[in-house]
Amino acid sequence: MTLQARLTLYYVLLAVLMVTTISAINLGNEIEAKFEDTLKLAQRFQQFAADVVTQALNSDRQLTIREALRKPALVDQFKKMMSDSRIDELAVVDPSNNEILLDSIEGLLGTKLADHADFEPLVRRASWYQKFRALRSVTDRYQLEPIVLDVPPSLRLSVRAIIRPNLIEDDILPSLKENVNVALTALICAVVATFLFSKVAFRPLGVLRHQLDMVTAGQFEPARIEDGKSGSDEFSLMASKVNLLGQRLRGAQFEVSDLRGNIDRLLQDLEDAVFIFNRERRLVFASGSVEKFLAKERVDLAGANMDDIFPPSTTLGLLISQAAEMGRTVRHRRVPTAFPTQEPGAISVVLLSVDLLETLPGATHAGSGILVRLRDPEAQRKLGRELQTADRLAAISRVSGGVAHEVKNPLNAILLHVEVARAKLAQGDTDVVPQMEIISREILRLDRVVKTFLDFTRPVELNISQVPLQELVSEMVELARPQADAAGIRISVQQEAEGAEVRIDRDLVKQALLNIVVNAMQAMPEGGELRFESSVTEDIAEIRVSDTGPGIPPELREKIFRLYYTTKKDGSGIGLAMTFRIVQLHDGTIDFTSEPGKGTTFLVRLPIAI
Repeated sequence: MTLQARLTLYYVLLAVLMVTTISAINLGNEIEAKFEDTLKLAQRFQQFAADVVTQALNSDRQLTIREALRKPALVDQFKKMMSDSRIDELAVVDPSNNEILLDSIEGLLGTKLADHADFEPLVRRASWYQKFRALRSVTDRYQLEPIVLDVPPSLRLSVRAIIRPNLIEDDILPSLKENVNVALTALICAVVATFLFSKVAFRPLGVLRHQLDMVTAGQFEPARIEDGKSGSDEFSLMASKVNLLGQRLRGAQFEVSDLRGNIDRLLQDLEDAVFIFNRERRLVFASGSVEKFLAKERVDLAGANMDDIFPPSTTLGLLISQAAEMGRTVRHRRVPTAFPTQEPGAISVVLLSVDLLETLPGATHAGSGILVRLRDPEAQRKLGRELQTADRLAAISRVSGGVAHEVKNPLNAILLHVEVARAKLAQGDTDVVPQMEIISREILRLDRVVKTFLDFTRPVELNISQVPLQELVSEMVELARPQADAAGIRISVQQEAEGAEVRIDRDLVKQALLNIVVNAMQAMPEGGELRFESSVTEDIAEIRVSDTGPGIPPELREKIFRLYYTTKKDGSGIGLAMTFRIVQLHDGTIDFTSEPGKGTTFLVRLPIAI
């Protein structure tokens, strides 16, 4: 089987595996959610039923227990509660003999209520397969933990909620059908896209291999080869045939213009300008956006000397000349252009890269060429901003994930007490002041949550300045030292960022780092080591803060940057979320690694000022 066929098969199998896995996860999550909703609904109705029974017994103590429980209004209310729920049965029984005294199903008074398995372990701890089997069973019934009511003088009543999981299946079927349709559509699209991608991606290699076969046979016929991406095996095959081609055609002279034309077609859409000079410092190739940078046509530069294109009297020309003479490379150096021929509005600052091109072994003349690349920093910055916008949109979703939980709790409380108040009013009881007070408090709580979130997401005006990286880390060390000394925590510092500066809002970034440092010290109440490190990799500054605390459990690692999420008893859940936001505002990233029992390391990356 050829490499192309194997890769195509692997891509198809990967697409099938991904779609199947995602569909299974979605179905499992849907089943989990429905069971969880059913449990909460059953608990709410069971508690509500207990409240209604208690109120009915207390409202008329002249009646016997059985007479009070058989009041038409109470029986009708039990039936009404069951009319729109997924609960199979609500019953009030005598726990001494399981005799049914009140039931939402007619005709069961006086009979015995059978005991059933507890529903909560099925929801909380059972696997998705066990839940799926429960859904498919028409006979399985489960019950919640009974609510026991003490009725004067000595009688005890038990309120029970019976659930039949088979009733949940009707709610899941639409989602299941939708998941199946989406999965099939995605699978078909993935397979078709894989075949099309394989056909397009491997076509250039096939054409190139056929052309090399013709050259090897002495039938050289130039043909246009489209751009494409290839695997390492295909490149090995091409390399062996090119070597054979070199042996057969050694000594022959190739036209430089043909080579330049082929490469030029590959690079003509580049935003950068690329120049290749030979060992005599004469231009042999120029491509990309040459006119944009030099205000000259490429045809006018053919064979020109490097000093004529980049005069040593300019900063750009001086740096290129020094790199060529000293044999050193330059990477992304910010340099003003200031060419005499530049027109108004032309690019005034470029990012310069210079590389040395060593002559191939076996060539007639030894020496080296020079590759010069000019890049527009504004174009690069624009692309960076687009990527950062996408990152920030993802960050907003990540940070605000905890808000839903904070909003859901007061809403559930409001719903429950509205139900209680409505039940009271339906029975003619107008004393709903306690419920109204609770609802009012929950509304105020909900208002505080929303206001906090709005304050958190409100745009921030940054006071940007260039700050030495080592100075910033040293300030954080000094801020942390008093609290660390008091807690018996050792501080160690390792800085490898001499001369590096970052463009940041100093106060905001210090606030962000301080949140990390405080969390690290709080994770070591018995003492330990707090480590600060700084380093630079290419154009990124890195700050590491490490502790030797217990580490972050794996199940919590996806939640620590969520707004309002905290594991501390008196925590607000805002600190790390604010740190995450501040780093994002500075076009940086924050990540962490943690090993249980050994500690946690937070890594903050910020762009270097250029």
